[in-house]
Amino acid sequence: MRSQGTTALEVRRFNAAGSVAHADHVATEEPMEIRIVSPSPDGLRTDSVSVTMRTPGHDFELAVGFLFGEGIMRDPATVLDVSYCPDPDAEQLYNVVNVVLSEEAAFDADRLRRNFYTTSSCGVCGKASLEMLQTVGARCPGPGPVLDADVVRSLPGRLREAQPLFDETGGLHAAGLFDAAGCLLTLREDVGRHNAMDKLIGHHLLEGIAPFGSLAVLVSGRASWELMQKAVMAGIPTLVAVGAPSSLAVELAREFGMTLAGFARDDGFNVYAGAERIAGR
Repeated sequence: MRSQGTTALEVRRFNAAGSVAHADHVATEEPMEIRIVSPSPDGLRTDSVSVTMRTPGHDFELAVGFLFGEGIMRDPATVLDVSYCPDPDAEQLYNVVNVVLSEEAAFDADRLRRNFYTTSSCGVCGKASLEMLQTVGARCPGPGPVLDADVVRSLPGRLREAQPLFDETGGLHAAGLFDAAGCLLTLREDVGRHNAMDKLIGHHLLEGIAPFGSLAVLVSGRASWELMQKAVMAGIPTLVAVGAPSSLAVELAREFGMTLAGFARDDGFNVYAGAERIAGR
């Protein structure tokens, strides 16, 4: 049976008066393998692309969003099918997702193995990372909307109000897409910050709601290189973070003409790049 977003368990709660058995819920965390099924001269071939630790739910969105953000798949029309592992005898049936790509996707497994890397502690310099994005088709997202500063200050509260699993567990990150007026369009939660972003982007790709050029994304934690990469690949012009940005995230935002804001609160925020998209005193 497929897991839900939370897991119920019994804990022992301690306070000044002693301890007592207490029912609690924690965020579910399970591995998910993403596989690509693509045409080859010998028929169809299956390649394992990634294994990520995620909160089960919206798994197909996660797979498609991940492939898009890594530049492996650039046109959602080339996705012919997304399914869980079709072999009923296989272990982890609901923790393996197959994405079937058409010939037009031109998936090159050997190129993927040469170029794919984990950006945390990989030792690749910032310049090489930016060049890698350019080689897979990342471009400046365009002018995008101008957001009123009052709208930006309101975004964390609006995101927080719409986080049902966080209310239950206190242990999930969130990413939300907003329009220029500050209306929340889509929200996704996950134990992984990157997974929440992939699910968000994957949802819009699978539903045909893209492009993202008129939207802004808010992330519940810090703004890392990886999150900025996903935003620039999707063409999202503005990323707002509740936490701090990293130096490479700022460099990426400036290089691609994006707006990056951090430490967003109801009393203010910092803009590290692209202040021209923020209106207000």
